[in-house]
Amino acid sequence: MASSLLLGAVPSRGFHERWSNEPLVIDKWVGVQATSPREDTLDRVIALMGKADFSLRNPNRIRSLIGAFCGANQVCFHAADGRGYRFLADRVLDLDPLNPQIAARLLRSMVRWRRFDSERQRLMRAELSRILDNEVLSADVFEVASKSLED
Repeated sequence: MASSLLLGAVPSRGFHERWSNEPLVIDKWVGVQATSPREDTLDRVIALMGKADFSLRNPNRIRSLIGAFCGANQVCFHAADGRGYRFLADRVLDLDPLNPQIAARLLRSMVRWRRFDSERQRLMRAELSRILDNEVLSADVFEVASKSLED
């Protein structure tokens, strides 16, 4: 399946329905899709979040989909337009009230922002600052974001 994703083939539309009763299979399937280097991968990740079996209350699915995109898809997550960073910041803010530990873990994908070119650094710092600007923020997320921005 990974090779068909690289070549641009659309994964079997029936795959999700066929295996929907097997959470581990679906977790692997969404992980493969989230790590595709295709330009439309973030759009696919967002579409998969709209499926009935995706929930921000399911840590395994979050790690398989969002974690794989932000942590293992260096090409798409670090796209020059910064959409990956905004996506992650939005998900961290959505998750923080529900599961601060998972939110903080996901946020670690942006803590090494100094290793990137100046434009990507600017984009990541802006998203980290946007997270810190929230009035209600868990100690977990606050610690990761604030320590990342320290000089």
